[in-house]
Amino acid sequence: MGGGETSRGRGAAGGYGTGMSETYRGERLGLPEQGPGSLAGFGHRLAALFVDWAAANLVTILFTHGSPAYGTPDFSWLVLGVFGLEVWTLTWLTGSSFGQRLLRLRVTSLDVRSVGPVRALVRTLLICLAVPPLIVDRNGRGLHDRIGNTAVVRA
Repeated sequence: MGGGETSRGRGAAGGYGTGMSETYRGERLGLPEQGPGSLAGFGHRLAALFVDWAAANLVTILFTHGSPAYGTPDFSWLVLGVFGLEVWTLTWLTGSSFGQRLLRLRVTSLDVRSVGPVRALVRTLLICLAVPPLIVDRNGRGLHDRIGNTAVVRA
C-alpha cells in the first residue's frame, strides 16, 4: 500500500475496516446471528415493500372509488402519499409497516429504545426516494437505515 493508504481489509474471519473479525452479518451491530433480532434478508425486506406498495394501491383505489384516474401521475402521487403515511405511521407506532408485520420483520433502533416519529419520518422519506434502499452496506442495511441508525430485523 502506498500514498497514505491504511490497511482496512478483511480480518481473518471476514471483518472489515475495524480490525475486528466478523463471522456473520450484523455481528458488528450487536445483533444475533439467527432468530429474533437478527438482520432480515434482502428478499424478505423486498417482499414487505411490495406488500406495502400493493396495500397503498388498494387503499387509494378504495378511497378514490376506483376512479378512472388509475395510472395517471396524480394517482401515482396519491399512492406514494398513502404508502409514505402508512409506512411512517406504523413504523413509528408499532415498529413495523403492514408488510413487515405480515412477514414478521420489524425496524429496530441501534442506539435507543424506540425508532420514534422523527427517525421513522426520515427513514420513510428516504424509502420514498427509492434509491437509498438500493444502496446497501456489507450488513445489507440500506442507506435509509444507515442514516437513521436503524436495522430491519426478524421479529
